[in-house]
Parts: sequence; structure tokens; C-alpha cells
Amino acid sequence: MPGDGFLDDLEAELADPGRAADLELRAEEERLRVARLDLRERVVAMARGEAGSRGVRLDLRDGTTIVLEVELSGRDWVSGAAVPPDGGRVSPCLVPLHAVRAVVPSRAQLSASLVPAASAGVAERIGIGAVLRDLCRRRSPVTIACDGVRVHGTVDRVGRDHLDLAVHEPGVARRDGDVRQVRLIPFESVLLVRW
Repeated sequence: MPGDGFLDDLEAELADPGRAADLELRAEEERLRVARLDLRERVVAMARGEAGSRGVRLDLRDGTTIVLEVELSGRDWVSGAAVPPDGGRVSPCLVPLHAVRAVVPSRAQLSASLVPAASAGVAERIGIGAVLRDLCRRRSPVTIACDGVRVHGTVDRVGRDHLDLAVHEPGVARRDGDVRQVRLIPFESVLLVRW
């Protein structure tokens, strides 16, 4: 009979009223623990071990979907190898967390996302500006998706809340004669950076 387990639980609670209070206390502690998790922690936990072996599916604000094999994360970003759902070219990329419209985990990833992860230490305090400054220092050519537009170029400078992108053709080194324009792009507009 399907109700047998329920009746057994009810009978046990009536026999031991302290058990019901203990169960409710544990449930409340779990709700509070989950309430302290942020999106970055959950995405990083999804990417750990077997549950994350296929990568984590991220739907971005512009409608782009990527499967990200998370390698690094900071205060407000995650990065790793992006594998497009259509099986296209794998490329390293940086995803600001504000660009994520939704994370679509597998069942295993969803369960893994609720398990506390060890602190990453200093790395989890590094903001997106530090990563962009590193790309600037390396003079790495990048493609930046920002609010419906994709632009290719080289990061010339990085301010507190924006970057200067010297726009040029892919496959061409950044030379003054090849720069079509310089765009000052606020971090909040950046949805994806590929290099």
C-alpha cells in the first residue's frame, strides 16, 4: 500500500516528538546553507569530477549557448574551454557571470552543485578586470561578444570598469594602420571573450 511509509513516519513522530523537531532543524540548516551558495560556486562544483566531464551548459543573455569545461574562476567570472553544442571549434574563453541567463545542468551536475567545494583561495577574489589586463599584457587577439555585437581585436587598455579594444581583422597583428577603430567597452556589456 503506497501510504504505508507515510503512516510509519507519522507513527514514529508521535512516539518520539523530539525526532520531528530534529528533522525540522536539519531541514532549516540545509535551507540556510544552500541560501549562502552563489552562482559561481555552483558552476564550479558542477564542473568537478565525473558530473562535469561533459562541461557545463551556459545560456547567455544574447541567446548564445556554450558548453564550458570550467578550468578557472574568479569573483565574477569563469573560464575554460568552450565547446559549441554543434561540435564546432573548441576555444578558450572567459564568461562574466552577469552574462549568464541560465545554467542548464544535468541531474548529476545539479546534485554536485549543492555539495560545498573547497575554497579556491586568492583566485576566487580576482575580478574580471585582472583577467582582461592579463590578455592586454600578452597582446592576445580576442573576439568579444557584447550585447548582440561581436568584435575582434586586441585589448589596448583596461580601466576599472571598461576596456579599450583596438578593432582589426582576425589573423592580422595589431598595427596602427590595421586598426579600424577603438571601442571602449564597459565590463557590464561583455558577454563572452574568446582568444
